Amino acid sequence: MIPFVKAHACGNDFLIIDVKRVPENDLRAVAVRLCARTTGIGADGVEYLAWTGERSGRIRLFNADGSIAEISGNGTRCAAALMAYEKRSEAGDGFAIETDAGLRRCQVVDVDRNVFRIATDMGIPRVSEHSLVLSKGTRIQGAVISLGNPHFVLFTEDASFAVDGRDWESIGREICFHPDFPQQTNVEFVHVTGPSAIEFRIFERGVGPTTSSGTGSCASAAASIVLRGLQVELLVTAPGGPQSVTWPDTNSEMVLIGPAELLARGEAF
Repeated sequence: MIPFVKAHACGNDFLIIDVKRVPENDLRAVAVRLCARTTGIGADGVEYLAWTGERSGRIRLFNADGSIAEISGNGTRCAAALMAYEKRSEAGDGFAIETDAGLRRCQVVDVDRNVFRIATDMGIPRVSEHSLVLSKGTRIQGAVISLGNPHFVLFTEDASFAVDGRDWESIGREICFHPDFPQQTNVEFVHVTGPSAIEFRIFERGVGPTTSSGTGSCASAAASIVLRGLQVELLVTAPGGPQSVTWPDTNSEMVLIGPAELLARGEAF
């Protein structure tokens, strides 16, 4: 039996599993099996967690398709919420979580039963403009952004997030697997709604369309601040709900604040 905790951050859901309970060679297969929506428990990915100290841990993220991701902002927050729950944490308590993208520090902002609002240091985004040509010859202008994992952000004036008359899901899939990105990429479609607010949709590498993304929120915010001159404190809204992003300047760490809710604890065969 494999004990697990299911959690979500703005609808972006994860299974958190003690890495010691799954043999190394089975990590990928277990993630695929348990993340399946109709034949498994259902999740966007599995965060395999190992405690490394009283308030520190190491996580490894396997996407629903079995691919390994360097980091998920929402997944990291879900792991931090479980750690906070197990340590009976209160507002102000902090945790250090090592990811494949480096160390991320998380601080509990407030707690409401099983919902933890957490601020996470997300590193320093790197933003560079980039254009690519789609299969039908359309040139798309956007930005390549690294938050320890890869993102391509493009802006759309259409409130439905359509681009060149096509829905964002189909274009997101094409860009995710575009030859410009041999390791694939996360794709965000950003609609600016005000000087301090944006909305976005994401086609997530290894998963597909998701309700939210922590690193996607940060990538969208970084592109908006650098390329569109938006304010350094942004409300970033996806279908799963809003998150707050603060980036004082391009040499500072970006901070992401959002909720993580612990949903269930169980065992899988």
